[in-house]
Amino acid sequence: MAKVYYEEDADLNLLNSKKIAIIGYGIQGRGQALCLRDSGCNVVVSEIEGTPNYEQAKKDGFSPVSAAEAAKLADIIQILTQDHAQAKVYQEAIKPNLKKGKALCFSHGFNIHFKQIKPPKTVDVFMVAPKGPGALVRKMYEEGKGVPSLVAVFQDATGNALKLGLAYAKALGATKAGVIETTFKEETETDLFGEQAVLCGGVSELIKAGFDTLVEAGYQPEIAYFEVLHELKLITDLIQEVGISGMRRRVSNTACYGDLTRGKRIIPEKTRKEMRKILKEIQKGKFAREWIKENEDGRPNFNKLIKAGDEHLIEKVGRNLRQMMPWMKK
Repeated sequence: MAKVYYEEDADLNLLNSKKIAIIGYGIQGRGQALCLRDSGCNVVVSEIEGTPNYEQAKKDGFSPVSAAEAAKLADIIQILTQDHAQAKVYQEAIKPNLKKGKALCFSHGFNIHFKQIKPPKTVDVFMVAPKGPGALVRKMYEEGKGVPSLVAVFQDATGNALKLGLAYAKALGATKAGVIETTFKEETETDLFGEQAVLCGGVSELIKAGFDTLVEAGYQPEIAYFEVLHELKLITDLIQEVGISGMRRRVSNTACYGDLTRGKRIIPEKTRKEMRKILKEIQKGKFAREWIKENEDGRPNFNKLIKAGDEHLIEKVGRNLRQMMPWMKK
Protein backbone atom coordinates (compact mmCIF):
# COMPACT_ATOMS: atom_id res chain seq x y z
CA MET A 1 0.00 0.00 0.00
CA ALA A 2 1.09 3.55 -0.65
CA LYS A 3 2.68 5.66 2.07
CA VAL A 4 0.34 8.50 3.12
CA TYR A 5 1.45 11.61 5.03
CA TYR A 6 -0.73 13.83 7.20
CA GLU A 7 -0.46 17.04 9.24
CA GLU A 8 1.87 15.63 11.88
CA ASP A 9 4.31 14.45 9.19
CA ALA A 10 4.98 17.90 7.75
CA ASP A 11 6.75 20.93 9.22
CA LEU A 12 5.58 24.23 7.76
CA ASN A 13 8.45 26.01 9.54
CA LEU A 14 10.83 24.63 6.91
CA LEU A 15 9.42 27.23 4.51
CA ASN A 16 9.90 30.20 6.87
CA SER A 17 13.23 31.23 5.39
CA LYS A 18 12.34 30.29 1.81
CA LYS A 19 11.05 32.42 -1.02
CA ILE A 20 8.77 30.47 -3.36
CA ALA A 21 8.35 31.36 -7.04
CA ILE A 22 5.17 30.38 -8.83
CA ILE A 23 5.96 30.35 -12.55
CA GLY A 24 2.61 30.62 -14.34
CA TYR A 25 -0.50 32.13 -12.75
CA GLY A 26 -3.12 29.93 -14.37
CA ILE A 27 -5.82 28.06 -12.47
CA GLN A 28 -3.37 25.83 -10.59
CA GLY A 29 -0.80 28.59 -10.16
CA ARG A 30 -3.33 30.99 -8.69
CA GLY A 31 -4.73 28.41 -6.29
CA GLN A 32 -1.32 27.39 -5.04
CA ALA A 33 0.05 30.94 -4.76
CA LEU A 34 -2.89 32.17 -2.69
CA CYS A 35 -2.77 29.17 -0.34
CA LEU A 36 0.98 29.48 0.11
CA ARG A 37 0.69 33.18 0.91
CA ASP A 38 -2.12 32.60 3.41
CA SER A 39 0.03 29.93 5.06
CA GLY A 40 2.66 32.58 5.74
CA CYS A 41 4.99 31.80 2.86
CA ASN A 42 6.98 34.42 0.97
CA VAL A 43 5.63 34.11 -2.58
CA VAL A 44 6.72 35.75 -5.82
CA VAL A 45 4.60 35.26 -8.96
CA SER A 46 5.78 35.16 -12.56
CA GLU A 47 3.41 35.79 -15.44
CA ILE A 48 3.61 37.36 -18.90
CA GLU A 49 2.78 41.07 -18.78
CA GLY A 50 -0.43 42.07 -20.52
CA THR A 51 -2.13 38.70 -20.20
CA PRO A 52 -5.39 38.11 -18.26
CA ASN A 53 -3.45 35.98 -15.76
CA TYR A 54 -1.00 38.85 -15.19
CA GLU A 55 -3.89 41.21 -14.44
CA GLN A 56 -5.49 38.62 -12.14
CA ALA A 57 -2.24 38.29 -10.20
CA LYS A 58 -2.16 42.06 -9.71
CA LYS A 59 -5.79 42.04 -8.52
CA ASP A 60 -4.86 39.34 -6.03
CA GLY A 61 -2.18 41.58 -4.57
CA PHE A 62 0.92 40.17 -6.24
CA SER A 63 3.47 42.14 -8.26
CA PRO A 64 4.23 39.76 -11.14
CA VAL A 65 7.78 39.60 -12.49
CA SER A 66 9.50 37.74 -15.31
CA ALA A 67 10.30 34.04 -14.94
CA ALA A 68 14.01 34.87 -14.85
CA GLU A 69 13.56 37.42 -12.06
CA ALA A 70 11.36 35.06 -10.06
CA ALA A 71 13.86 32.21 -10.44
CA LYS A 72 16.69 34.51 -9.37
CA LEU A 73 14.83 35.62 -6.23
CA ALA A 74 13.43 32.25 -5.16
CA ASP A 75 14.73 29.29 -3.18
CA ILE A 76 11.90 27.02 -4.40
CA ILE A 77 10.78 27.38 -8.01
CA GLN A 78 7.40 25.85 -8.81
CA ILE A 79 6.90 25.50 -12.60
CA LEU A 80 3.18 25.61 -13.43
CA THR A 81 3.19 26.60 -17.09
CA GLN A 82 1.69 24.14 -19.58
CA ASP A 83 3.74 20.99 -20.25
CA HIS A 84 4.81 21.96 -23.77
CA ALA A 85 6.16 25.35 -22.58
CA GLN A 86 8.07 24.21 -19.51
CA ALA A 87 11.32 23.14 -21.17
CA LYS A 88 11.67 26.47 -22.99
CA VAL A 89 10.94 28.47 -19.84
CA TYR A 90 13.41 26.36 -17.91
CA GLN A 91 16.23 26.73 -20.46
CA GLU A 92 15.79 30.45 -21.03
CA ALA A 93 14.78 31.77 -17.62
CA ILE A 94 15.26 29.27 -14.82
CA LYS A 95 18.44 27.32 -15.57
CA PRO A 96 20.70 30.42 -15.64
CA ASN A 97 19.40 31.35 -12.17
CA LEU A 98 19.69 27.97 -10.47
CA LYS A 99 22.19 27.94 -7.65
CA LYS A 100 23.33 25.09 -5.46
CA GLY A 101 20.78 24.26 -2.77
CA LYS A 102 17.74 25.65 -4.57
CA ALA A 103 14.76 23.45 -5.36
CA LEU A 104 12.62 22.83 -8.43
CA CYS A 105 9.00 21.90 -7.80
CA PHE A 106 6.46 20.46 -10.24
CA SER A 107 2.82 19.41 -10.15
CA HIS A 108 3.20 17.03 -13.09
CA GLY A 109 6.27 14.97 -13.91
CA PHE A 110 6.17 15.01 -17.73
CA ASN A 111 9.22 17.19 -18.42
CA ILE A 112 11.42 15.61 -15.77
CA HIS A 113 10.46 12.02 -16.52
CA PHE A 114 10.87 12.42 -20.29
CA LYS A 115 14.11 14.39 -19.83
CA GLN A 116 12.94 17.62 -21.42
CA ILE A 117 14.26 19.32 -18.29
CA LYS A 118 17.60 18.05 -16.97
CA PRO A 119 18.32 19.84 -13.68
CA PRO A 120 21.83 20.06 -12.24
CA LYS A 121 22.70 17.56 -9.52
CA THR A 122 23.09 20.40 -7.01
CA VAL A 123 19.37 21.20 -6.65
CA ASP A 124 16.43 19.39 -5.10
CA VAL A 125 13.67 18.28 -7.46
CA PHE A 126 10.32 17.29 -5.99
CA MET A 127 6.66 17.16 -6.94
CA VAL A 128 3.53 18.20 -5.12
CA ALA A 129 0.51 17.38 -7.27
CA PRO A 130 -2.96 18.19 -5.92
CA LYS A 131 -5.56 15.76 -7.28
CA GLY A 132 -7.93 18.54 -8.18
CA PRO A 133 -7.97 21.86 -10.08
CA GLY A 134 -6.49 24.96 -8.52
CA ALA A 135 -9.90 26.47 -7.82
CA LEU A 136 -10.82 23.43 -5.72
CA VAL A 137 -7.47 23.53 -3.93
CA ARG A 138 -8.22 27.13 -2.98
CA LYS A 139 -11.85 26.47 -2.01
CA MET A 140 -10.93 23.57 0.28
CA TYR A 141 -8.13 25.60 1.86
CA GLU A 142 -10.52 28.45 2.62
CA GLU A 143 -12.90 25.97 4.24
CA GLY A 144 -10.10 24.64 6.45
CA LYS A 145 -9.90 21.41 4.49
CA GLY A 146 -7.61 20.04 1.81
CA VAL A 147 -7.39 18.24 -1.52
CA PRO A 148 -5.53 14.88 -1.53
CA SER A 149 -2.17 15.31 -3.22
CA LEU A 150 0.82 13.36 -4.43
CA VAL A 151 4.42 13.91 -3.36
CA ALA A 152 7.51 12.59 -5.11
CA VAL A 153 11.24 13.21 -5.00
CA PHE A 154 13.29 12.96 -8.18
CA GLN A 155 16.51 14.40 -6.81
CA ASP A 156 17.54 14.95 -3.19
CA ALA A 157 20.60 17.20 -3.30
CA THR A 158 20.20 18.68 0.18
CA GLY A 159 18.82 15.66 2.01
CA ASN A 160 15.63 17.62 2.73
CA ALA A 161 13.71 17.28 -0.55
CA LEU A 162 10.92 15.11 0.86
CA LYS A 163 10.57 17.30 3.96
CA LEU A 164 10.37 20.39 1.74
CA GLY A 165 7.76 18.72 -0.45
CA LEU A 166 5.64 17.80 2.56
CA ALA A 167 5.95 21.32 3.97
CA TYR A 168 4.84 22.71 0.60
CA ALA A 169 1.91 20.29 0.55
CA LYS A 170 0.95 21.35 4.06
CA ALA A 171 0.95 25.00 2.96
CA LEU A 172 -1.67 24.04 0.36
CA GLY A 173 -3.80 22.28 2.99
CA ALA A 174 -3.13 18.89 1.38
CA THR A 175 -1.89 17.17 4.55
CA LYS A 176 -5.36 17.62 6.07
CA ALA A 177 -6.67 15.23 3.42
CA GLY A 178 -3.60 13.07 2.91
CA VAL A 179 -0.49 13.18 0.73
CA ILE A 180 0.38 9.97 -1.10
CA GLU A 181 4.01 9.19 -1.89
CA THR A 182 4.75 8.27 -5.49
CA THR A 183 7.47 8.72 -8.12
CA PHE A 184 7.77 11.04 -11.10
CA LYS A 185 7.58 7.97 -13.34
CA GLU A 186 4.42 6.59 -11.76
CA GLU A 187 2.61 9.93 -11.65
CA THR A 188 3.48 10.82 -15.25
CA GLU A 189 2.68 7.49 -16.85
CA THR A 190 -0.58 6.89 -14.96
CA ASP A 191 -1.72 10.48 -15.57
CA LEU A 192 -1.16 10.23 -19.32
CA PHE A 193 -2.80 6.81 -19.48
CA GLY A 194 -5.86 8.00 -17.55
CA GLU A 195 -6.31 10.97 -19.87
CA GLN A 196 -5.90 8.98 -23.06
CA ALA A 197 -7.63 5.69 -22.30
CA VAL A 198 -10.45 6.78 -19.97
CA LEU A 199 -11.01 10.37 -18.84
CA CYS A 200 -10.66 12.23 -22.14
CA GLY A 201 -9.96 9.93 -25.08
CA GLY A 202 -12.00 6.96 -23.89
CA VAL A 203 -15.02 8.85 -22.60
CA SER A 204 -15.31 11.34 -25.46
CA GLU A 205 -15.04 8.64 -28.10
CA LEU A 206 -17.54 6.40 -26.26
CA ILE A 207 -20.01 9.31 -26.10
CA LYS A 208 -19.68 10.06 -29.82
CA ALA A 209 -19.97 6.37 -30.71
CA GLY A 210 -23.20 6.08 -28.70
CA PHE A 211 -24.56 9.28 -30.20
CA ASP A 212 -23.73 8.20 -33.77
CA THR A 213 -25.28 4.76 -33.21
CA LEU A 214 -28.61 6.25 -32.10
CA VAL A 215 -28.72 8.93 -34.82
CA GLU A 216 -27.82 6.41 -37.54
CA ALA A 217 -30.70 4.23 -36.28
CA GLY A 218 -33.13 7.11 -36.86
CA TYR A 219 -33.48 8.60 -33.40
CA GLN A 220 -33.55 12.37 -32.97
CA PRO A 221 -30.11 13.88 -32.27
CA GLU A 222 -31.51 15.85 -29.32
CA ILE A 223 -32.77 12.69 -27.62
CA ALA A 224 -29.48 10.91 -28.32
CA TYR A 225 -27.56 13.85 -26.77
CA PHE A 226 -29.53 13.67 -23.54
CA GLU A 227 -29.15 9.90 -23.22
CA VAL A 228 -25.42 9.50 -23.93
CA LEU A 229 -23.88 12.86 -22.94
CA HIS A 230 -26.04 15.02 -20.71
CA GLU A 231 -26.88 12.29 -18.20
CA LEU A 232 -23.23 11.22 -17.90
CA LYS A 233 -22.65 13.80 -15.16
CA LEU A 234 -25.19 12.08 -12.91
CA ILE A 235 -23.27 8.81 -13.23
CA THR A 236 -19.78 10.27 -12.82
CA ASP A 237 -20.90 12.29 -9.78
CA LEU A 238 -22.27 9.11 -8.19
CA ILE A 239 -19.11 7.13 -8.98
CA GLN A 240 -16.95 9.86 -7.49
CA GLU A 241 -19.06 10.03 -4.33
CA VAL A 242 -19.77 6.35 -3.66
CA GLY A 243 -17.72 4.28 -6.11
CA ILE A 244 -18.91 2.05 -8.95
CA SER A 245 -20.77 -0.35 -6.64
CA GLY A 246 -22.45 2.56 -4.89
CA MET A 247 -23.53 4.02 -8.23
CA ARG A 248 -25.08 0.71 -9.24
CA ARG A 249 -27.19 0.71 -6.09
CA ARG A 250 -28.42 4.24 -6.72
CA VAL A 251 -29.56 3.93 -10.33
CA SER A 252 -32.61 1.92 -11.39
CA ASN A 253 -32.42 -1.86 -11.26
CA THR A 254 -32.95 -1.83 -15.02
CA ALA A 255 -29.92 0.42 -15.52
CA CYS A 256 -27.86 -1.67 -13.10
CA TYR A 257 -28.71 -4.95 -14.85
CA GLY A 258 -27.88 -3.41 -18.23
CA ASP A 259 -24.54 -2.27 -16.79
CA LEU A 260 -23.69 -5.68 -15.36
CA THR A 261 -24.67 -7.69 -18.45
CA ARG A 262 -23.69 -5.38 -21.35
CA GLY A 263 -20.69 -3.39 -20.12
CA LYS A 264 -18.13 -6.06 -20.98
CA ARG A 265 -19.51 -6.22 -24.52
CA ILE A 266 -18.66 -2.53 -24.95
CA ILE A 267 -15.23 -2.91 -23.32
CA PRO A 268 -14.18 -6.42 -24.45
CA GLU A 269 -10.72 -7.95 -24.22
CA LYS A 270 -9.82 -6.28 -27.54
CA THR A 271 -10.27 -2.87 -25.93
CA ARG A 272 -8.23 -3.87 -22.89
CA LYS A 273 -5.49 -5.09 -25.25
CA GLU A 274 -5.48 -1.67 -26.94
CA MET A 275 -5.27 -0.01 -23.52
CA ARG A 276 -2.18 -2.06 -22.73
CA LYS A 277 -0.70 -0.99 -26.07
CA ILE A 278 -1.36 2.68 -25.25
CA LEU A 279 0.27 2.23 -21.84
CA LYS A 280 3.36 0.70 -23.49
CA GLU A 281 3.59 3.69 -25.85
CA ILE A 282 3.54 6.00 -22.85
CA GLN A 283 6.09 3.95 -20.90
CA LYS A 284 8.51 3.81 -23.81
CA GLY A 285 8.24 7.56 -24.46
CA LYS A 286 6.56 7.20 -27.86
CA PHE A 287 3.66 9.47 -26.95
CA ALA A 288 5.98 12.05 -25.36
CA ARG A 289 8.17 12.19 -28.49
CA GLU A 290 5.09 12.49 -30.68
CA TRP A 291 3.63 15.33 -28.61
CA ILE A 292 6.94 17.20 -28.42
CA LYS A 293 7.39 16.97 -32.21
CA GLU A 294 3.78 18.04 -32.75
CA ASN A 295 4.49 21.24 -30.85
CA GLU A 296 7.79 21.79 -32.63
CA ASP A 297 5.99 21.49 -35.99
CA GLY A 298 3.28 24.02 -35.06
CA ARG A 299 0.62 21.47 -34.08
CA PRO A 300 -0.73 20.59 -37.58
CA ASN A 301 -2.37 17.31 -36.55
CA PHE A 302 -3.61 18.72 -33.23
CA ASN A 303 -5.30 21.64 -34.98
CA LYS A 304 -6.84 19.42 -37.66
CA LEU A 305 -8.27 17.00 -35.09
CA ILE A 306 -9.62 19.81 -32.89
CA LYS A 307 -11.39 21.33 -35.91
CA ALA A 308 -12.87 17.97 -36.93
CA GLY A 309 -14.17 17.42 -33.39
CA ASP A 310 -15.75 20.88 -33.33
CA GLU A 311 -17.68 20.05 -36.49
CA HIS A 312 -19.28 16.82 -35.18
CA LEU A 313 -23.10 16.96 -35.03
CA ILE A 314 -23.06 16.35 -31.28
CA GLU A 315 -21.41 19.76 -30.76
CA LYS A 316 -24.08 21.65 -32.74
CA VAL A 317 -26.89 19.82 -30.96
CA GLY A 318 -25.23 20.37 -27.60
CA ARG A 319 -24.83 24.11 -28.10
CA ASN A 320 -28.53 24.44 -28.89
CA LEU A 321 -29.71 22.24 -26.01
CA ARG A 322 -27.51 23.97 -23.44
CA GLN A 323 -29.37 27.19 -24.20
CA MET A 324 -32.38 25.49 -22.59
CA MET A 325 -30.42 24.94 -19.35
CA PRO A 326 -30.15 28.22 -17.42
CA TRP A 327 -28.15 26.54 -14.62
CA MET A 328 -25.29 26.09 -17.08
CA LYS A 329 -25.10 29.73 -18.10
CA LYS A 330 -22.56 31.98 -16.44
